[in-house]
Amino acid sequence: MKALKTIEVQPEIPERLSGLLELAYNLWWCWQPEVVQLLRRLDPDLWESTGHNPVMILGSIQQERLQRLEKDAGFLAQLDRLVAGFREYRTTENWYTKTYGTFEHPRVAYFSAEFGLTECLPIYSGGLGLLAGDHLKSASDLGIPLVGIGLLYQKGYFRQYLNADGWQQETYPDNDFYNLPLRVVKGPHGLPMKVEVELAGHVVVVQVWEVQVGRVRLLLLDTNASENSPADRAITAELYGGDMGMRIRQEIVLGIGGARVLDAMGWHCVASHLNEGHSAFSTLERTRVILRDRGLPLEQAMEMVRKSTLFTTHTPVPAGIDEFPETLMREYFGSFVQSLGLPWGDFMALGRLDKDGPPSFNMACLALNLSYRANGVSQLHGEVSRLMWQYGWPDVPQEEVPIGSVTNGVHPSSWISYEMSELFDRYLGPGWSTQPADQTIWEGIDGIPDEELWRTHERRRERMVAFARRRLIHHLNRRGALEHEIQTAREVLDPESLTIGFARRFATYKRATLLFRDGDRLKRILTSHEHPVQLIIAGKAHPRDNEGKELIKRIIHFSRQPEVRHHIVFLEDYDIALARSLVQGVDLWLNTPRRPMEACGTSGMKALLNGSLNASILDGWWAEAYLGGRGWAIGAGEDYTDYNLQDEVESSALYHLLEDEIVPLFYQRGNDGLPRGWIAKMKTSMRALCPLFNSNRMVREYTERFYLPAMAECQSLIQNGEALPAYCRWKDMVRHSWKDVAITNVESLNHERVTVGHPIVARATVALGGLTPADVQVQLYIGQTSADGEIIDAQTISLADPQPAGEGRWVFSGSTTCRRSGRFGYSVRVLPYHPSMTHPLELRLIRWPGKN
Repeated sequence: MKALKTIEVQPEIPERLSGLLELAYNLWWCWQPEVVQLLRRLDPDLWESTGHNPVMILGSIQQERLQRLEKDAGFLAQLDRLVAGFREYRTTENWYTKTYGTFEHPRVAYFSAEFGLTECLPIYSGGLGLLAGDHLKSASDLGIPLVGIGLLYQKGYFRQYLNADGWQQETYPDNDFYNLPLRVVKGPHGLPMKVEVELAGHVVVVQVWEVQVGRVRLLLLDTNASENSPADRAITAELYGGDMGMRIRQEIVLGIGGARVLDAMGWHCVASHLNEGHSAFSTLERTRVILRDRGLPLEQAMEMVRKSTLFTTHTPVPAGIDEFPETLMREYFGSFVQSLGLPWGDFMALGRLDKDGPPSFNMACLALNLSYRANGVSQLHGEVSRLMWQYGWPDVPQEEVPIGSVTNGVHPSSWISYEMSELFDRYLGPGWSTQPADQTIWEGIDGIPDEELWRTHERRRERMVAFARRRLIHHLNRRGALEHEIQTAREVLDPESLTIGFARRFATYKRATLLFRDGDRLKRILTSHEHPVQLIIAGKAHPRDNEGKELIKRIIHFSRQPEVRHHIVFLEDYDIALARSLVQGVDLWLNTPRRPMEACGTSGMKALLNGSLNASILDGWWAEAYLGGRGWAIGAGEDYTDYNLQDEVESSALYHLLEDEIVPLFYQRGNDGLPRGWIAKMKTSMRALCPLFNSNRMVREYTERFYLPAMAECQSLIQNGEALPAYCRWKDMVRHSWKDVAITNVESLNHERVTVGHPIVARATVALGGLTPADVQVQLYIGQTSADGEIIDAQTISLADPQPAGEGRWVFSGSTTCRRSGRFGYSVRVLPYHPSMTHPLELRLIRWPGKN
């Protein structure tokens, strides 16, 4: 029976304890260990049973308990101090305001399909969401005027459990929004804010919720509104659920609905950051709003969008990107495209990078076509992305395809253990959490006594083992396990043994079973009497990924063998709480992706903060982080075409590392029982890598390299009313004239040989057609040559001093000096140039000799 009417029942909190509500409704608490301790103190049992949800605790706690706390002087003193600290955090000057001033409204809109902020708000599935959550937290710490835009999923991502045979099953419990740390956004008249989105010819109402993340706001869109049909109410039911029709509906709500919410709030964010392509439809809605508000021609409106949009790709393979058939696009975008005044063919071209591509609409291509700024999430992933998308920039060398990289990082205070944070406070001061990107702060790691660092780490390992046993027993009881299985779970794992952690999404490319390739050899490593080793494994396979589920099943069956059952544990229902326990307690974090398919990976960074060492394939972040002394590399960064050979070689390399280096080093103890060599590696790793692989560094890099330049470019075009139309006219003129641009002659004024340090002088004659020398840049492209004559490690030198040569031709000249000997090759190229260009390849035009 459906409810006739609804009423919201709120917790009754005594006035003296009202600060608890202030803390509970701002997720600042989730990266403040002392606040977590205070909230747990309310009712430890409720803390666990509610999934660490302070709002639900305050709505469920017995009034008698609150009355006792109201008279507890110690509790009140701690509460008052933490509330004062929170208010000071909200109002204190920060990095951004000190440098760039304050703003009433957000300047940057950050779109993401998922946000992993804390375990009690389950609207995330894995790394993409956790990265987005850490992005918001660091934006808050730094004071970036940023707002997050996402979807509020009624069921979130699935909850995992295993049947008796080890096969993954899924459940989808409902999220009770009114018992979560979020609130309905109210409009100007005090009513819930709602916007409308057209989907396939009918209107869907979208309501808006808000999560406070320190100084930053996260707006979450929800279609489970009474005005909608059951089918439309289900659009925001599940994260990454349903068919292609459901995916396009979700992405329209996220992108177009999200942009409309910002418009309804009156927040005219100057810059937009697309965290993956799911939200790329927002670029179309932003174009429509500019057309409406500024009355600009379509091309000028799109230019504003391109200059103000950053696209971050997390996908190393084309198969991981949403691509919609043209029939679906016509169904959902027919009328929208007409409102833009954009011909249908031109609209479909926005979803492709080449004219002759398939008649489908690729969301990453849309993002690339409507943004001038794009990046991968590690240096290696940047290279992979440039190779993957190079076809969209014909004749441009791969290394110059305009997709950069910003390596991901993690939010230190969210992932470090309470014990380790106390140790850092004592020896590094508070700067490790407030200024984690400051290298000088982390130099203090060497000042931590080995004994204290190791004892802290051992305590965390003991707590992790206790956590693993409790979690394992809980899932066994739920499954109706026998008493002897429960007893085994009580004794599983050894708090003093070398513990390896492996926890991630069970996609096949992550190769969760690489370590299990030679089962007998693994058993010998695990069950050594003198040097025992144990594994804790966790992770989910996508509900439709049967290959991933088979990997889980294989691990479960292996772990049930009598000789290893105390050495291997698979923990079900991987979430933030489980991830936090593992990264805070394991000795070694293992990562075995198939290179180069790991875009970045951040779990190893979280383990790093807690003193764990990494052993990983040289992929993602580890390809740039690894040096001897910081952990271990599996292999030497080779790429393979034969996957079976790759698995054989790299599993063997992993076994050798464990047998010959990792296990012996861990158990090499002095008379004081300390593994001095292992501790030295811990310190080297933390000192070198913690200041680099944190999200404060990452968000500041995004701000300085992308957000601020985008805002400055847009402000310049807006303030100079004629600048934008003049720039668009110039681009049209260049496109029209480019067919006539040709390099007709290249000559060097040198002999075939020069000595190191002597100049190489080059001259090029260029036909410019209807262009002038001011419209182009002519460059000498020079570098050493490979065996097949290709120029490698090229540098570009501007050729200048244009001299007329008649008939629209100009002679450009310049010189460079070679600083080393060898065989060098050179060529000349022409690119468009205008001072308003974001980068030289905006127009995707380049001319080489012999190519017209």
